[in-house]
Amino acid sequence: MVAPVESVGADRRPAARPGPVPWVAMYHSVGDCSDDPYRITVTPERLERQLAWLHRRGLRGVSVRELFAARARGEGRRLVGLTFDDGYADFLEHALPALRRRHFGATLFVLPGQLGGVNSWDPLGPRKALLTVDGIRRAASEGVEIGSHGLTHVDLTQADDVTVKAEVADSRTLLSELIGAPVECFCYPYGTVDERAVAAVREAGYAYACAIDPGPLTGPHALPRLHIGQNDTAWRLYLKHKLHRLRRSPVEGL
Repeated sequence: MVAPVESVGADRRPAARPGPVPWVAMYHSVGDCSDDPYRITVTPERLERQLAWLHRRGLRGVSVRELFAARARGEGRRLVGLTFDDGYADFLEHALPALRRRHFGATLFVLPGQLGGVNSWDPLGPRKALLTVDGIRRAASEGVEIGSHGLTHVDLTQADDVTVKAEVADSRTLLSELIGAPVECFCYPYGTVDERAVAAVREAGYAYACAIDPGPLTGPHALPRLHIGQNDTAWRLYLKHKLHRLRRSPVEGL
Protein backbone atom coordinates (compact mmCIF):
# COMPACT_ATOMS: atom_id res chain seq x y z
CA MET A 1 0.00 0.00 0.00
CA VAL A 2 1.32 3.42 -0.96
CA ALA A 3 1.41 5.90 1.89
CA PRO A 4 -0.69 9.02 1.28
CA VAL A 5 1.20 12.16 0.36
CA GLU A 6 1.30 14.60 3.25
CA SER A 7 -0.51 17.79 2.40
CA VAL A 8 1.14 21.17 2.67
CA GLY A 9 0.40 22.76 6.01
CA ALA A 10 -0.47 19.44 7.67
CA ASP A 11 -0.29 19.43 11.44
CA ARG A 12 3.31 18.63 12.36
CA ARG A 13 3.07 19.40 16.06
CA PRO A 14 5.45 17.21 18.09
CA ALA A 15 3.97 14.53 20.31
CA ALA A 16 3.38 15.54 23.90
CA ARG A 17 6.45 15.04 26.04
CA PRO A 18 6.11 12.70 28.98
CA GLY A 19 5.78 14.42 32.33
CA PRO A 20 7.76 13.74 35.49
CA VAL A 21 7.03 10.49 37.29
CA PRO A 22 4.32 11.17 39.91
CA TRP A 23 5.15 10.98 43.60
CA VAL A 24 3.47 7.98 45.21
CA ALA A 25 3.83 7.29 48.93
CA MET A 26 3.86 3.71 50.22
CA TYR A 27 2.40 2.98 53.65
CA HIS A 28 1.56 -0.30 55.33
CA SER A 29 0.21 -0.55 58.89
CA VAL A 30 -0.96 2.38 61.03
CA GLY A 31 -0.80 1.63 64.74
CA ASP A 32 1.61 0.64 67.49
CA CYS A 33 5.16 0.56 66.12
CA SER A 34 7.00 -0.45 69.33
CA ASP A 35 7.69 -3.90 67.81
CA ASP A 36 8.34 -3.21 64.15
CA PRO A 37 11.44 -4.98 62.76
CA TYR A 38 10.50 -4.28 59.14
CA ARG A 39 9.70 -0.62 59.81
CA ILE A 40 6.36 -0.88 58.06
CA THR A 41 4.26 0.83 60.74
CA VAL A 42 3.55 4.47 61.47
CA THR A 43 1.62 5.65 64.50
CA PRO A 44 -1.68 7.47 63.95
CA GLU A 45 -0.05 10.63 65.29
CA ARG A 46 2.82 10.42 62.81
CA LEU A 47 0.42 9.81 59.93
CA GLU A 48 -1.57 12.89 60.94
CA ARG A 49 1.57 15.03 60.91
CA GLN A 50 2.66 13.65 57.54
CA LEU A 51 -0.72 14.37 55.96
CA ALA A 52 -0.64 17.84 57.50
CA TRP A 53 2.76 18.42 55.89
CA LEU A 54 1.32 17.57 52.48
CA HIS A 55 -1.57 19.94 53.07
CA ARG A 56 0.69 22.81 54.13
CA ARG A 57 2.71 22.48 50.94
CA GLY A 58 -0.40 22.64 48.77
CA LEU A 59 -0.28 18.93 47.95
CA ARG A 60 -3.31 16.65 48.06
CA GLY A 61 -3.26 12.93 48.68
CA VAL A 62 -5.30 10.88 46.21
CA SER A 63 -5.80 7.32 45.03
CA VAL A 64 -3.73 5.96 42.17
CA ARG A 65 -6.90 5.94 40.08
CA GLU A 66 -7.47 9.65 40.63
CA LEU A 67 -3.79 10.37 40.06
CA PHE A 68 -3.78 8.65 36.66
CA ALA A 69 -7.08 10.25 35.64
CA ALA A 70 -5.70 13.71 36.44
CA ARG A 71 -2.44 13.02 34.60
CA ALA A 72 -4.38 11.88 31.53
CA ARG A 73 -6.04 15.31 31.48
CA GLY A 74 -2.66 17.02 31.73
CA GLU A 75 -3.32 17.95 35.35
CA GLY A 76 -2.44 16.66 38.78
CA ARG A 77 1.04 18.09 39.33
CA ARG A 78 0.08 18.91 42.94
CA LEU A 79 -1.34 15.46 43.61
CA VAL A 80 0.42 12.74 45.61
CA GLY A 81 -0.63 9.13 45.40
CA LEU A 82 -1.26 7.52 48.80
CA THR A 83 -1.09 3.73 48.93
CA PHE A 84 -1.47 1.28 51.82
CA ASP A 85 -0.14 -2.25 51.26
CA ASP A 86 -1.28 -5.60 52.69
CA GLY A 87 -4.79 -4.59 53.78
CA TYR A 88 -4.21 -4.32 57.53
CA ALA A 89 -7.34 -4.06 59.65
CA ASP A 90 -5.94 -0.99 61.39
CA PHE A 91 -6.51 0.98 58.16
CA LEU A 92 -10.16 1.43 59.11
CA GLU A 93 -9.44 2.45 62.69
CA HIS A 94 -6.54 4.84 62.15
CA ALA A 95 -5.77 5.65 58.52
CA LEU A 96 -9.27 6.17 57.14
CA PRO A 97 -10.33 8.80 59.73
CA ALA A 98 -7.09 10.74 59.14
CA LEU A 99 -7.66 10.69 55.40
CA ARG A 100 -11.26 11.82 55.76
CA ARG A 101 -10.29 14.77 57.96
CA ARG A 102 -8.04 16.06 55.17
CA HIS A 103 -10.42 15.08 52.36
CA PHE A 104 -7.64 12.90 50.96
CA GLY A 105 -8.05 9.75 48.93
CA ALA A 106 -5.99 6.55 48.89
CA THR A 107 -5.55 3.14 47.31
CA LEU A 108 -5.69 0.12 49.59
CA PHE A 109 -4.02 -3.06 48.35
CA VAL A 110 -5.56 -6.23 49.77
CA LEU A 111 -5.08 -9.99 49.53
CA PRO A 112 -8.32 -11.87 48.73
CA GLY A 113 -6.61 -15.16 49.61
CA GLN A 114 -5.86 -13.92 53.15
CA LEU A 115 -9.17 -12.32 54.16
CA GLY A 116 -9.46 -12.01 57.93
CA GLY A 117 -6.02 -13.59 58.36
CA VAL A 118 -2.69 -12.20 59.53
CA ASN A 119 0.61 -11.17 57.95
CA SER A 120 1.95 -14.73 57.87
CA TRP A 121 4.55 -13.82 55.22
CA ASP A 122 6.54 -11.82 57.80
CA PRO A 123 8.69 -14.26 59.83
CA LEU A 124 9.67 -11.58 62.33
CA GLY A 125 7.61 -9.19 64.38
CA PRO A 126 4.02 -9.28 65.66
CA ARG A 127 1.05 -10.82 63.87
CA LYS A 128 -1.20 -8.10 62.51
CA ALA A 129 -4.85 -8.67 61.61
CA LEU A 130 -5.91 -8.24 57.99
CA LEU A 131 -9.21 -6.85 56.77
CA THR A 132 -12.25 -9.08 56.41
CA VAL A 133 -14.71 -8.99 53.51
CA ASP A 134 -16.89 -6.51 55.43
CA GLY A 135 -13.87 -4.32 56.17
CA ILE A 136 -12.84 -4.14 52.52
CA ARG A 137 -16.39 -3.33 51.46
CA ARG A 138 -16.58 -0.59 54.07
CA ALA A 139 -13.35 0.97 52.81
CA ALA A 140 -14.65 0.84 49.23
CA SER A 141 -17.95 2.44 50.30
CA GLU A 142 -15.94 5.31 51.81
CA GLY A 143 -14.37 6.04 48.43
CA VAL A 144 -11.07 4.21 48.96
CA GLU A 145 -9.77 2.56 45.79
CA ILE A 146 -9.35 -1.19 46.31
CA GLY A 147 -6.44 -2.78 44.48
CA SER A 148 -4.98 -6.28 44.40
CA HIS A 149 -1.80 -7.26 46.21
CA GLY A 150 -2.05 -10.77 44.80
CA LEU A 151 -3.82 -13.68 46.45
CA THR A 152 -1.36 -14.61 49.19
CA HIS A 153 1.61 -12.19 49.07
CA VAL A 154 3.92 -14.26 46.85
CA ASP A 155 7.08 -12.89 45.22
CA LEU A 156 6.03 -13.10 41.57
CA THR A 157 9.62 -13.05 40.32
CA GLN A 158 10.23 -16.37 42.13
CA ALA A 159 6.92 -18.09 41.30
CA ASP A 160 6.07 -20.45 38.44
CA ASP A 161 3.79 -19.35 35.60
CA VAL A 162 0.66 -21.03 37.02
CA THR A 163 1.12 -19.31 40.38
CA VAL A 164 1.78 -15.94 38.78
CA LYS A 165 -1.44 -16.18 36.78
CA ALA A 166 -3.46 -17.15 39.86
CA GLU A 167 -1.94 -14.42 42.02
CA VAL A 168 -2.50 -11.75 39.39
CA ALA A 169 -5.61 -12.67 37.39
CA ASP A 170 -7.61 -14.68 39.94
CA SER A 171 -7.12 -12.07 42.64
CA ARG A 172 -8.58 -9.43 40.33
CA THR A 173 -11.63 -11.55 39.61
CA LEU A 174 -12.26 -12.30 43.29
CA LEU A 175 -11.87 -8.69 44.37
CA SER A 176 -14.11 -7.40 41.58
CA GLU A 177 -16.83 -9.78 42.74
CA LEU A 178 -16.24 -8.83 46.37
CA ILE A 179 -16.66 -5.07 45.90
CA GLY A 180 -18.97 -5.20 42.88
CA ALA A 181 -16.73 -2.99 40.78
CA PRO A 182 -13.72 -3.33 38.45
CA VAL A 183 -10.31 -3.58 40.10
CA GLU A 184 -7.87 -1.52 38.06
CA CYS A 185 -4.70 -1.43 40.16
CA PHE A 186 -2.19 -4.12 41.15
CA CYS A 187 0.67 -3.95 43.65
CA TYR A 188 3.65 -6.31 43.36
CA PRO A 189 4.28 -8.10 46.68
CA TYR A 190 7.62 -7.10 48.22
CA GLY A 191 7.88 -4.55 45.40
CA THR A 192 9.79 -7.06 43.28
CA VAL A 193 9.07 -6.97 39.58
CA ASP A 194 10.39 -8.35 36.30
CA GLU A 195 9.21 -8.39 32.69
CA ARG A 196 7.17 -11.57 33.17
CA ALA A 197 5.29 -10.12 36.15
CA VAL A 198 4.57 -6.87 34.31
CA ALA A 199 3.29 -8.82 31.31
CA ALA A 200 1.00 -10.91 33.53
CA VAL A 201 -0.44 -7.80 35.16
CA ARG A 202 -1.05 -6.14 31.82
CA GLU A 203 -2.64 -9.28 30.34
CA ALA A 204 -4.94 -9.61 33.37
CA GLY A 205 -6.49 -6.28 32.46
CA TYR A 206 -5.12 -3.96 35.12
CA ALA A 207 -4.85 -0.35 34.00
CA TYR A 208 -1.82 0.40 36.19
CA ALA A 209 0.35 -1.18 38.87
CA CYS A 210 2.65 -0.17 41.72
CA ALA A 211 6.13 -1.43 42.52
CA ILE A 212 8.90 0.17 44.60
CA ASP A 213 11.93 0.83 42.43
CA PRO A 214 11.33 -0.89 39.06
CA GLY A 215 14.24 0.77 37.26
CA PRO A 216 14.01 0.43 33.47
CA LEU A 217 10.58 -1.22 33.80
CA THR A 218 9.13 2.03 35.16
CA GLY A 219 5.83 2.83 33.48
CA PRO A 220 2.06 2.65 34.04
CA HIS A 221 2.35 -1.04 34.99
CA ALA A 222 5.41 -0.58 37.21
CA LEU A 223 5.03 2.68 39.07
CA PRO A 224 7.81 3.54 41.54
CA ARG A 225 6.84 4.44 45.09
CA LEU A 226 8.54 5.93 48.10
CA HIS A 227 8.41 4.18 51.47
CA ILE A 228 7.08 6.42 54.24
CA GLY A 229 7.84 5.35 57.80
CA GLN A 230 7.72 6.43 61.41
CA ASN A 231 10.99 8.36 61.16
CA ASP A 232 9.79 10.54 58.29
CA THR A 233 9.47 13.95 59.86
CA ALA A 234 8.64 17.11 57.91
CA TRP A 235 12.30 17.64 57.01
CA ARG A 236 12.75 14.07 55.77
CA LEU A 237 9.57 14.32 53.72
CA TYR A 238 10.83 17.52 52.15
CA LEU A 239 14.11 15.84 51.17
CA LYS A 240 12.36 12.74 49.83
CA HIS A 241 10.04 14.87 47.73
CA LYS A 242 12.93 16.87 46.27
CA LEU A 243 15.12 13.82 45.64
CA HIS A 244 12.27 12.00 43.91
CA ARG A 245 12.01 14.78 41.34
CA LEU A 246 15.75 14.64 40.75
CA ARG A 247 16.03 10.84 40.52
CA ARG A 248 13.05 10.07 38.30
CA SER A 249 13.36 10.94 34.64
CA PRO A 250 10.19 11.50 32.58
CA VAL A 251 8.69 8.23 31.33
CA GLU A 252 6.30 7.66 28.42
CA GLY A 253 2.79 6.88 29.64
CA LEU A 254 3.24 8.71 32.95
